Amino acid sequence: MANSIGKLFTLTTFGESHGAALGGIIDGCPSNISIDLDFIQSELDRRKPGQSKIVTQRKEADEVRFLSGIFKGKTTGTSIGFIVENQNQKSNDYDHLKDTFRPSHADFTYDKKYGNRDYRGGGRSSARETVNWVVAGAIAKQIIPEIKINAFVSSVGEMYINKPYQELDFNLIESNPVRCPDLEMAAKMEEYISEIKKEGDSVGGTITCVIQNVPIGLGEPIFDKLHAQLGKAMLSINAVKGFEYGGGFCAAKMKGSDHNDLFNEDGTTKSNLSGGIQGGISNGMDIYFRVAFKPVATLLQKQDVLTNDGKIIEQQGKGRHDPCVVPRAVPVVEALAAMVLVDFTLMDKAGR
Repeated sequence: MANSIGKLFTLTTFGESHGAALGGIIDGCPSNISIDLDFIQSELDRRKPGQSKIVTQRKEADEVRFLSGIFKGKTTGTSIGFIVENQNQKSNDYDHLKDTFRPSHADFTYDKKYGNRDYRGGGRSSARETVNWVVAGAIAKQIIPEIKINAFVSSVGEMYINKPYQELDFNLIESNPVRCPDLEMAAKMEEYISEIKKEGDSVGGTITCVIQNVPIGLGEPIFDKLHAQLGKAMLSINAVKGFEYGGGFCAAKMKGSDHNDLFNEDGTTKSNLSGGIQGGISNGMDIYFRVAFKPVATLLQKQDVLTNDGKIIEQQGKGRHDPCVVPRAVPVVEALAAMVLVDFTLMDKAGR
């Protein structure tokens, strides 16, 4: 299994949803970077379960413990090892799954690929793995503090923000449990997610991420284009079904005369349908992209499942699950974006 991300700034992770702990090793972090441990914990708190009535009610403190690589508040340049212990496992909630495969889950493919699977909450395929990414992303953000990364929920189901991101106040993102900076739309989204939860169903949505103050020159063509690595990182998130940056799929409907970003004399562009990336290299404009999340596959209602012996039976979903994953995925999107940008920043310095 591929358990690592990055080339110079790398994260290798371990752990399962209902194992003893999750954790990782970060290699390639420069030395003498001041690390704010409270900031790291605050990022984990944004991702952790049980933080509002519209997310899973699993109670986890998600407290990170660093084992190496940080001394007297600064990075030493050596490997940073960390763990996050699981404290609220209810493995018995998943005993009914040991002989069945849930639709649209990793149960079937893991079992057929490896001949063995941890059915407790999905094991290694669980989105609980993302706790490791948030730790590494919080460190990455502190390596490049001048680059500002803001992600937010831009749609839930059929409801979406009908404003350009330039008209939104990012300071409002954390003011509501949906993490939507349009407060009127946030209230509607929250009410809708609550209704979906009562039905034992789930709903998807999108997260928009805006990255500002990016220097010109990040990205390594041909096969390490900046947008390609951002896309790979985002598509590695559980439940993600799509990634688009800049004009995205709307660009396919446009004429070149409408889509081209004409230059200003200082090298900036009058529009930014390129999404801050041209030729796979950052051009100094804002980078913005959208990530599409499917509805969570586990439903707390009856549905047909496949058994180990090839029968279709009806089964009631159990356990603690998010009716809509996007509010808790916002810090995950930011964390992965930060890791990608740090990696390219280090590669750019090495190349020059």
